Amino acid sequence: MRATTVDLALDTRGGAAGRRTLAWTGGGLSAAAALAGGFLAPADAAQGPAQRLMYLHVPAAWVAYLAFGVVLAASVAYLIGADPRWDHFARAGAEIGVVLTALAIGTGSYWGHLVWGTWWAWDPRLVSTALLLLTYTGYLALRRMLTEHTGGHDGDRAVARPAAVLGVAGFLLVPVVHFSVLWWRSLHQQATMLAPERPPIDPRMGLALLLAVAAASVVALCVLLHRVVRLERRRSVPAAAPADPARRAPARVG
Repeated sequence: MRATTVDLALDTRGGAAGRRTLAWTGGGLSAAAALAGGFLAPADAAQGPAQRLMYLHVPAAWVAYLAFGVVLAASVAYLIGADPRWDHFARAGAEIGVVLTALAIGTGSYWGHLVWGTWWAWDPRLVSTALLLLTYTGYLALRRMLTEHTGGHDGDRAVARPAAVLGVAGFLLVPVVHFSVLWWRSLHQQATMLAPERPPIDPRMGLALLLAVAAASVVALCVLLHRVVRLERRRSVPAAAPADPARRAPARVG
């Protein structure tokens, strides 16, 4: 019987073994992607070595989409069934997505500096990606604020339900980011690997990029599962009851 993602997030011996297998797979794919992107794939004829940032920038952006997709699916599942575990998946997905979106913006800015001569341009994709980052950073900030205000924890209805609504609404920005290069004039090129015609890319570049995306996906899945397990453990530990001040005060003699 095949293990599902939810099964791998269980704090059991089988779940831990599955997570270790994923971790080794992610490490192997990462090594293969590094070798392919650094040595097998040729440098771009126009951009030179700067183009190799693609093997970090593109996987970060794509896997951020997937992470926010996890937030969407888990938020919808929580709104339907109110299972705290789905809330944990949503939080972990948002954390991963925020980190990867920030990485995509950082590597993209450096790439733009090398190729366009500027760190930032008011390009539709750059602006929409920045808005996406702000939205999910706000999602995490909302969770923290509600947790501190209500005294609850992740999975509590007072925290999870408002966060789930924002998680669903925030995903509306993902297609805006992706299709911004088609809807508006942009410095970014249109789809290469997913173009309807034969991809105008060297096969060695294409292989390196696919390996990088696969490696980033598996590593992100490992981090997601690890975070969910940690959040589940935290929820399962009962909060310690406050000590009685009268009992803590030492008895006075005389």
